[in-house]
Order: sequence, then structure tokens, then C-alpha cells
Amino acid sequence: MTGTVWITNNGIECTLSKFADDTKLCGVVDTLEGMDAIQRDLDRFERWAHVNLLKFNKAKCKVLHMGQGNLKHNYRLGREWIESSPEEKDLRVLVDKKLNMSRQCVLAAQKANHILGCIKRSLTCRSREVILPLYSALMRPHLEHCIQLWGSQYKRDIELLERVQRRATKLIRGLEHLSYEDRLREMGLFGLEKRRLRGDLIAAFQYLKGAYKKAGEGLFTRAYSDRTRANSFKLKEGRFRLDIRKEFFTVRVVRHWNRLPREVVDAPSLEVFKARLDGALGNLV
Repeated sequence: MTGTVWITNNGIECTLSKFADDTKLCGVVDTLEGMDAIQRDLDRFERWAHVNLLKFNKAKCKVLHMGQGNLKHNYRLGREWIESSPEEKDLRVLVDKKLNMSRQCVLAAQKANHILGCIKRSLTCRSREVILPLYSALMRPHLEHCIQLWGSQYKRDIELLERVQRRATKLIRGLEHLSYEDRLREMGLFGLEKRRLRGDLIAAFQYLKGAYKKAGEGLFTRAYSDRTRANSFKLKEGRFRLDIRKEFFTVRVVRHWNRLPREVVDAPSLEVFKARLDGALGNLV
């Protein structure tokens, strides 16, 4: 259930996630007890609002049922039933009931392409010094906003996003005749797929050795090795039946982390790690 509320976690049985004025109530509903737990929490919301003389905007509250075999129970907030929805936007990311991110990829590409069209119509100067900062500031953020969550595993979606950067780099005067890879090399850029991998590895370093180490405890399992020359901080790779599980951050990053050279994973700081990672990325993808 999503909606706009300001509420404390006191007494809540299910998982309550809050960001600014956006709140999500999540629970596992594979039994009737799971359904009852969510309804009890909704009843607590309603009592809290009544005590604090507030009203929910119930038109903005939706239920998103996920998972195979979901019984799709109905829930109410006060006396009104909450409408179910096949997809919802959460922090500008479109999430559907199957966790398929293809629609989000389409929307992100459409926004970036629209901005690219505005740039082409508005500017006569096509120099690198003009186009590259505009692309980096106005277009690429749409292609990478919360990408750790919605980055697709489907080649068609990956190529859809990459085509946006390909068009933008081709706009630069003097580089039109070069291949996409040569244009990236000339401008010192990575492809979007490699940038996503770079972001994953930087986040992994933060959770394993950096500022998020305490929060990252339990996210990864270390595979100890007595090899002295290879990566001495390797992680265990899990096995999963569902392909979608393999795309979770804590799973997809392990294979690439284990392929990093020893001098990269042993970097003493985040800044050093980034510098060494950029040098090693050319051999990863």
C-alpha cells in the first residue's frame, strides 16, 4: 500500500518504508495471518489519523499485489476499500506487479530523447565543450536515476537506453564519422552498461570496506582463499532457481567483484578504489 502519510513505526507489524512524505506498507501474504497483519496495520493508521485530527487522501492509496499465486486480498482504510493497481510509481520509478522494468526503461529513454530533441533544435554550436556538459547534466540523469533498482536484464531494454547516449555522442561535430566505441574513447566516457557496473562495484566496496560497512554486514558472504596473487577478498556466488533473483544487486555484483584484480579490491580508500577500478574496467565487459 502506498500513499502520503506521516506516521510512526510504533506497533506496526509489517514493513514500513518512509521517504519524505511517501510511505509504503509491505507484507508477505502467503497465509490469512499475513493478510490480517496488513489490515491491522491499516486500522492502526486510521486510528492514528483520527487521534491526530488528520485525514488520509485515500484516492492516492493503492495496493500493488506481487508474486505468483498472490491471492489478491482486498484491504480497507477506515470504511473505504483501497483500489488495487497493476503498476505504481515510487520515487519516479515505475514498478509493476511482476517487477518487470521494461516500461520504466521506455519512459526513461523517452524523457532523455525529448531533451535531446530540444538541444538539437535550440543550439547551432555542436562542439564537445557544449554538447557533453548538456548531455551529462540534462539527459544522463534520466537514464541513471535509481538505476540500481530498475536496470533491466533484457538486451532490448539495455540497447534502448544505450541508443540514447549513442545519438547524443553523434551530435558532436567532428565525431560523426567515428564508431560509437571510438566516440566514447575520444570523449573519455563509458557506455551506460559499463557505468551501471561501475556504480555496482563502487556500492559493493562501500558495503564491504567503506562507509557502509556496518550496514552491509550480512549482505555478502566472503569466500576465503589462500591464493596470494589473485583477488584475496572474493565473495560466494549463490544459486537461484528464478532468473529475476540473479539480477538483485547482492547477486549480480558478486561475479564482477571476484574478477577484479587484487590491487583494486585492496584499495585503501574509496577515491583510490575508483581510480584503480576505472583502469580495470576495460577488461571486465
